[in-house]
Amino acid sequence: MINYHTNKSLSRLINHMKKEWFSNVKGDVLSGLVVALALIPEAIAFSIVAGVDPQVGLYSSFCIAVITAIIGGRSGMISAATGAMAVLMVTLVKDHGLQYLLAATVLTGVIEILAGVFKLGSLLRFVSKSVITGFLNALAILIFLAQLPEFNGANWQMYTMVAAGLSIIYLFPYVNNSIPSPLIAIVSLTVFSVVTGMDLRTVGDMGDLPNTLPMFLAPNIPLNLETLWIILPYSTTLAAVGLLESMMTAVIIDDFTDTSSDKNQECVGQGVANVITGFFGGMAGCALIGQSVINIKSGGRGRLSSFLAGAFLLFLILVLSDFVKAIPMAALVAVMFMVAIGTFDWSSITNIRRNSKYSTMVTFTTVTIVILTHDLAKGVFAGVLMSSLFFAKKVAKLLSFESEIESDDNSRTYKIHGQVFFVSASAFSDIFNFQEPAEKITIDLTNAHFWDVSAVESLEKVVARFNRMETKVCVVGLNEASKTVISQSNFLKNI
Repeated sequence: MINYHTNKSLSRLINHMKKEWFSNVKGDVLSGLVVALALIPEAIAFSIVAGVDPQVGLYSSFCIAVITAIIGGRSGMISAATGAMAVLMVTLVKDHGLQYLLAATVLTGVIEILAGVFKLGSLLRFVSKSVITGFLNALAILIFLAQLPEFNGANWQMYTMVAAGLSIIYLFPYVNNSIPSPLIAIVSLTVFSVVTGMDLRTVGDMGDLPNTLPMFLAPNIPLNLETLWIILPYSTTLAAVGLLESMMTAVIIDDFTDTSSDKNQECVGQGVANVITGFFGGMAGCALIGQSVINIKSGGRGRLSSFLAGAFLLFLILVLSDFVKAIPMAALVAVMFMVAIGTFDWSSITNIRRNSKYSTMVTFTTVTIVILTHDLAKGVFAGVLMSSLFFAKKVAKLLSFESEIESDDNSRTYKIHGQVFFVSASAFSDIFNFQEPAEKITIDLTNAHFWDVSAVESLEKVVARFNRMETKVCVVGLNEASKTVISQSNFLKNI
């Protein structure tokens, strides 16, 4: 019996490994290479933004991509150093230096692990489709805008190469779709640029590449409460932004691939990756929507693609650095333009007349705030807040009532239907006619539900007002949940 169950469990594990890792080997290998090439300039750029050496961002991208591939909750999603988190590190690096950043990265990971343990990833279900669409569109616009500085002072060759790159990306699949067209674009444009000696900005112009493997090294800082109070605010913010980006990216990749993922496991995976990264000289990171879309569009689906993206990244910068340095930024700009075009939800525009005005407002607000602040967290928070308010307003309109006069004309029954909470509390009070003389009022709540203190207070005021008119009030039909909300109040005891 033990051997039977053991063999069955082993068989399930093997099948799971095959599905997660080796069900799409060719696609994952090729897409991993494309993503690795796209990761290099961004990792360098994010390091510069944070005020640290480029090798910090490159080591981070390698560690995070590999570790999240192994223990994350979403296969095929790419995690690495990101711009959204890099901007949050600037003040910490400036005021306290790199070692405090490494410690903050470790603490960020610990917070993210705790978020996964306490199932905070499940909170994502409160984010509406309109907010996700706004998040997606805002990211697409930001990705597009982030490429525009590459054209500052650029010559005609830059524009020509970008156009050529886009042509290859979109036309090559008609010739052969077994090799990712972005990979063909990068390699062919690099070779052409080198052979012709074109005057183009390259990856090598962005900063020096490391030439050694990352080494384990504990942050060299005092281990005391003072250090904790310095890094805790940064780590908390980094964890919040990182988890938000990762969870939203996971949802988008879920939609792209028509699959599901474990958001709480992703929290843990991101956390473990950041803890380990902090001990290998890297900065905190999270999921990258741009590179994740590149991976999916290039045919990547399994964990192998994410793992190889990190592995290829390290191989490229250590072994093939001369080739990497020669890659023209025009080739990578073309790839990122493809990502922006593919990421934008064009149906949100074409279907704007069919969508409700409230959904459109939520999407527009999310996009606007993200674009203006370059802060994804603020945009999503505003979108979630608006969605909640519109939902509350919609539910409040569902409150209705029936009023019946008893045969003796001295008593009336109000039958309430719907949800009573802070938004509909005022409408609930307006239901009752306090000018009508009556000896007894019956409030039938069989088909109603009381949600909060505002609802209880509105009922209390109605009863108190009838009592002042010397009208007897009888409240009937309260369900158990509503009784629980009202239980702390004493005003119903004598009814």
